[in-house]
Parts: sequence; structure tokens; C-alpha cells
Amino acid sequence: MVNMALPAITRDLGISPAMATWLPNAYLLAVVTTILPLASLGEKLGFRRVFLGGMLVFSLGGIAASLAPSFWLLLVCRVVQGVASSAVQGLTAGLVRYTYPASQLGRAIGVNATSVAISSASAPSLAAIILATASWPLLFAVIAPIGLLCCLIGWKALPNTPRSTRPFDSASAWLNILTFGLLFIGLDMIFSHTGMALVLIGISVFSGWLLVARQLTQPAPLLPVDLLRHPVIGLAVAASVCGFAAWSVSYVALPFLLQGAGLSQAQTGMVMTPWPVALGLAAPLAGKLSDKIPTALLCAGGMLAFAAALVVVQGLDGTAPLWLLGAVLAVCGGGFGFFQTPNNRTMLSSAPKARSGGAGGIQATARLLGHTTGTTVMALSFQLAGVGGPRLALGIGIAFALGAVGFSLSRRGLR
Repeated sequence: MVNMALPAITRDLGISPAMATWLPNAYLLAVVTTILPLASLGEKLGFRRVFLGGMLVFSLGGIAASLAPSFWLLLVCRVVQGVASSAVQGLTAGLVRYTYPASQLGRAIGVNATSVAISSASAPSLAAIILATASWPLLFAVIAPIGLLCCLIGWKALPNTPRSTRPFDSASAWLNILTFGLLFIGLDMIFSHTGMALVLIGISVFSGWLLVARQLTQPAPLLPVDLLRHPVIGLAVAASVCGFAAWSVSYVALPFLLQGAGLSQAQTGMVMTPWPVALGLAAPLAGKLSDKIPTALLCAGGMLAFAAALVVVQGLDGTAPLWLLGAVLAVCGGGFGFFQTPNNRTMLSSAPKARSGGAGGIQATARLLGHTTGTTVMALSFQLAGVGGPRLALGIGIAFALGAVGFSLSRRGLR
């Protein structure tokens, strides 16, 4: 919803559009850098306590953001909300595992994926309704009652989980923040301030090396290298990064490609709507099937359908009927639904139950890494190919999708 309000925020606070983009970017950066530390903290203090604490802080951050008198205070509020969101995103998967019986884990993850898809699809419309009748601060204020209701429901319904007795590794947490934070800041600056960007990426790589070296000595590390050593989990994480990179780059490239072919903004929105709708319908079905059918086959089949649909889109032009374009993009959404839910089930169910926090953290990190890779590829494609950038990016998205197919099939037969 916040993205929809950026033009109004730019105008009301007297800032440039480039500055305004830091409101979503700072939020995302806060999530990326703190999701693994907070997942680890959840294993120590209990998933329920950290999850509800994150939801409460997120809600209060919404109230503060709605009252922020300046851009910089609003930016601080967004960073606080990003950290709070990490506690929710990083522990959701673990709470799902402790809430549902093992025989229904795939179905449970499918329900969760459907909730995410519905939220993503409805957010722009909800934001448009609010902005048509009120100013942008209401977008932040409306978060508070919803979040507090979530806290009340969670207090009643969420399970208490076992707590780890090991101390929280604060040194690893700071190394994790440096590694991921400087990496993504460097990637964001790579075209505008290349020299500084390379320095930041170099420091990030060095911090990452120190982090991994430290984690190898830990019995239950904050960066879950113990889980990544498991072949099934490692391959599922690699497939997730490729899959979400394919999703991100194609979802950003398609509006440019479609409008370049002659479609209006309204037609583009109409054509792309079936994508999240199909994902929401496919995810619970895929989750139910993943309790009975090998997940490697479901994941590979889903991403193969995704890649094939993108190939068809590349071959269509502006004269193609809108219903045909919508149907093809529905295959993209359905295919991704058949990949995402079984792949998440594999990552979660293959980890020891006591390491559900680490598994949920690495699952969320893989998703964010894939999204960031996709948006970076999109920017590079524009730099390299100009107006042909969207078509180049879509081709790279197809390659990422096929990479996810390969990683998924590689774990077939492994335990």
C-alpha cells in the first residue's frame, strides 16, 4: 500500500522521488538484515513471544508513521516497522509447523501462501480506496487496529514453543547485519556511485566470510549453515532463490513489455490480475498434494509451466487478445503456486523441529535474496539493452525458472 502513496508523500513532504523510494527500500533493508537474528532470538525466547512482540511494534510504528511531521522521522518509523516485520516473517513458518500436525504441513503452508497472495493482490486496490477518500497518513494509521487485532488473536491461539538454552549470539547478529546490509546498499548504488558501491560490497564479502567462519563453530548457528549442509535443504534454498528471482524480474518486466506492445495501463493491470489470483488458488491445492506426492516433482512441474508461459508471452504481440494474455499469465501464477508451497514445505520439514526458527529464517532470506536479484537484473537489463531491456530481462527470468527446475529435480530421491 505504501508504494501507491509515494507520489502523494513526495508532494506533501517536499522531497524528490528518489528520496521517496527510500521508504520501501529502507523497510526492505531492515527486513533483510534482521530476519535471521530475530529468527534465532525466537528459538531462544519462544516463537510466540517474539512474533507477538514484532506485531505489536509494527502496529505502534504505523501510528508513529501516520503522525511523522518530516520525511526523516517517517523513514525512521519505516525502519522500525521493517525490524518488527522480520519478527513476523521469520517466525511464521516455524509457528505453522508447531500449529499443524506433520501430516497436514503442506496444506498449512498452502493456506499461508494463499493469504500472502490475497494480501498482495488486494493491497493496491485498498490503497487506492483509502487515498481516494483520505490523505496518505491514514495508510499507516489503519495498520494499528488490524495489528492489535492480530495480537489479540495470536495471544489466544498461537502455541507456546520450546525455548533454546544457548545464549544469543550478538556478534553473529551484527556480522549478519553488516553482510546483508552493505551488500544490498552496494547493489543499489552500483550504477550511481560505482566506486563506493564496490567498496561496500567488498566489506560485505569480508563480513560474510567472518560470519560463516564463526557459524561453523556453533552447534545451532544464527546463519543456519548446519541446515544448508543438508543436501535437500540446500537444493531447496537454491531453487527458492532462482524461483523468486524469476518471479521478481518477470513481474517487473511484464508491464514494460505489455505497455510497449500497445496496451494501456488499465489493460495491463487487467491482464496481470489473473497471476496473483491463480497463485492464490493453486497454493492450497499444491500444499495438499505435497503431503502425498514427492515435492521435487511438484516444484519442477510448476516452474516448468511458469517458464513455458513466459516463452509464450515473449512470442505474443500487441494484437493478441487480452483474454489470451490473461490466461497465459494465470499459468505463470498457478505454476509458481505449485512451486512455492511444496518447496517451502521441503525446507521446513527437512529441518529438525528444534531448528524451525532457523529454517523459517533461511526460507524468508532466500525469498528476499531472489526478489533483490530479480530487481537488480531488471536494472542491468535496461542499462545493457535500453528499450529492449524488458525482453532481455524476461529471457533471464526464463533461465532462472529453468534453474529452479534443475535444483528441484536434483533433490529427487534425497532425504
